[in-house]
Amino acid sequence: MSKSLGSILCMTLFLCADLFASTYTWSASVNKTQAYMNEAIYLEYVCTFSDKSELYTIDFNPQGEDYSLFLLQESEKIINEKRVNRYEFVAFAKKAKEIVFDFHALMKHTTQASIDSTIGGRDNDREKEDFTATEIKLPVLKVDIAQTNTSLVGEFTLKVLQDSPDIQAYEPYHMEIRIEGVGNFNAIKSFAFNVDGVKIFSEAPKKELKLTQEGFQGLWSQKFAFVAKEDFTLPQIQIQYFDLKTKTLKTLVHDAVQVKVQKLFVKEELLDEVPADVPWHFPYEYLYYLLTFIAGYLFAKIRLRKRASEKKEQNFEQKLSTAKSLNEFAVLLTLEDATRHKELLKKIDMGKISSLAQAKKEL
Repeated sequence: MSKSLGSILCMTLFLCADLFASTYTWSASVNKTQAYMNEAIYLEYVCTFSDKSELYTIDFNPQGEDYSLFLLQESEKIINEKRVNRYEFVAFAKKAKEIVFDFHALMKHTTQASIDSTIGGRDNDREKEDFTATEIKLPVLKVDIAQTNTSLVGEFTLKVLQDSPDIQAYEPYHMEIRIEGVGNFNAIKSFAFNVDGVKIFSEAPKKELKLTQEGFQGLWSQKFAFVAKEDFTLPQIQIQYFDLKTKTLKTLVHDAVQVKVQKLFVKEELLDEVPADVPWHFPYEYLYYLLTFIAGYLFAKIRLRKRASEKKEQNFEQKLSTAKSLNEFAVLLTLEDATRHKELLKKIDMGKISSLAQAKKEL
């Protein structure tokens, strides 16, 4: 009789445990059923538990071949005494076809006794935590993808910042290309110029972006410095993209720029020829006053600008010491004073200096 009562009691405990065990449901949604290649597609997956469900963990790291997938946001909250896990993604389709988002999640369940024994045990016991793992198939989402004739898709504007097109020989002419908007900025490639007789220095593109439901939003920029001894022309800049508002191809254009370069005069060109039959006399009585004036002027200029010059030189030397490549080193020299470092830049350009260490020694 006692054995029967014991069996009934055990069965009742198991039924109660099963009755009060956590349950969960998954839901999924997509913000559009039709899209263009490289257009942002917003996906949301939600797992809602029947209680706080502290004994469950979720492994959910979806991937796919026909699209790029980026995690926008992941959260876990307790709402009305129920645990809610939310996963938000932004996808960009690579092909014009029906894209199927068919994901699975791994639900890991452990027991409180296992957690207590793991916390109270030794370090090597923590690896022995007991849990059960169940793979769950999530709701399938489908989106029809249409073809575009360009990989850049979204809404963009182009702005080019540049110096005055009148410069001295070997003086750097600066330009910065700035593209702002929202879309798949990863499709923008770095720009490269090839102009005869012009030494071109360029920085790697910089991105100041944040991911939104509409795609990446922010700024893409790239800086250039052009150094030449004669006039040159920078070609027209064109950026083609598919505009999602008008559903048409558009082209951002910046016109070609003609840069006028004033030649450096040599000493002989600055001196006028003096006729041989005309005697020339310098009033030496004014020399003392002239030298006194120049000395006073220079002394005042040195005192006023000494600190600023020293600080600028220290900042410049610090940048040079942290340069990671010979190209970056040459860019810093060009931007600081191309004329001053002309000989060193010429050696780098001609390949006489081929290492960063050698260039630093030559400075």
